[in-house]
Amino acid sequence: MSGRLPAILLLLGASAGLGACGLFGDEDEVEPAELVDIDNRIEVRRAWRDKLGADAEFLRLGLRPAGDGRRIYAAGADGKVAAYEPAAGDQVWEVDLETDLSAGPGVGGGFVAVVTTNGEVVVLDAASGAEQWRAFLDGEALAAPLVGNGVVVVQTVDNQLRALDLFDDGRERWTVLQSMPALTVRGTATPVFAGSAVVSGFDNGRVVAVDVDTGTTEWEALLAPPTGRSDLERLSDIDGLLAVVGQDIYAAGYQGRLGSVAVESGQVLWGVEVSSLEGVSADWNSVYTVQDEGVILSLSRRTGAENWRQDVLLRREPTLPIPFNTTVMVGDFEGYLHFFSNVDGEYVARVRVDSAAISNPPIVVGNLLYVQTDGGEIVAYRIEEPDQPGDAPAIADDPDEGG
Repeated sequence: MSGRLPAILLLLGASAGLGACGLFGDEDEVEPAELVDIDNRIEVRRAWRDKLGADAEFLRLGLRPAGDGRRIYAAGADGKVAAYEPAAGDQVWEVDLETDLSAGPGVGGGFVAVVTTNGEVVVLDAASGAEQWRAFLDGEALAAPLVGNGVVVVQTVDNQLRALDLFDDGRERWTVLQSMPALTVRGTATPVFAGSAVVSGFDNGRVVAVDVDTGTTEWEALLAPPTGRSDLERLSDIDGLLAVVGQDIYAAGYQGRLGSVAVESGQVLWGVEVSSLEGVSADWNSVYTVQDEGVILSLSRRTGAENWRQDVLLRREPTLPIPFNTTVMVGDFEGYLHFFSNVDGEYVARVRVDSAAISNPPIVVGNLLYVQTDGGEIVAYRIEEPDQPGDAPAIADDPDEGG
């Protein structure tokens, strides 16, 4: 069995649960792919690292760094939240909320928001870390809050999207409820802003746009219609990250489809049969995803036609691929970062961040990428250009890390 728990399924309205291993296959039958020997073709250098909070291994928490253009913010499983200077990693502030966290941080409008494991949203001042308010949700959240436009938007596992007033101590501004299937994958999508709307995916296979001020549903798109006779066959959750590029939204569902949806109308522009729990990332030319068994895909952003696929990380539980310079990179259950050419999927570099798993995709802000491991390590990397030598230690020269 690999270092992370498999996705947990929830059966609602029944007295007995279903075992995850039985639903996703017998884990004794196949092993994770062994790492192949490679010669790094690009130079990946570590800029800085820090340890924040306790381990979150096996918990599948939605903890991932976030940036606002001035600082990088991170949250630990045991309640510690910190702000860093992006380039050197100097810690600007750190606070201990003295409660376990399940997701975050979300940042925007000068505020930082996290969600606790008991369903509480905590909002901090981004400049100082001073706590502004706390508000209880009527449900569990496993994805980072969306912060901005005067609201904190949180999606809970019971298929509700809630907006809390950022300037009125978390007063609930509006709630949108979608129908709940009998069987769902444990997790929630991360809402995104698209113009004046909040857009999110739901467990019934729908992508929904909601007016940020009023909570009025502007449109619904059925991206992944449930099919099959049993509840298991009809799973079509949209639980991963969504991507917004220009006037297009990209989303993917489990046992469903990956597709492009028009921001203004909700019209599905194209869709392909791809199953993914991790969602979608995008650059100007391509969209990227990882299929359930660990196959990494690059598709044309305009048409959905496949550009390339990479299966070297089968069953290594790779994260969602994230574009970075001329590469896309993923983390895996053994704490490695893998880099592939965004043109043809060629395997170009690998570094080990930590011995603990990387459960959430890294983020890219400016010319640095930031990754958080389940062991609580926050690490920043850069890709070194050949004609621009840096002063950060090369990974190959670091005795604690290696390919």
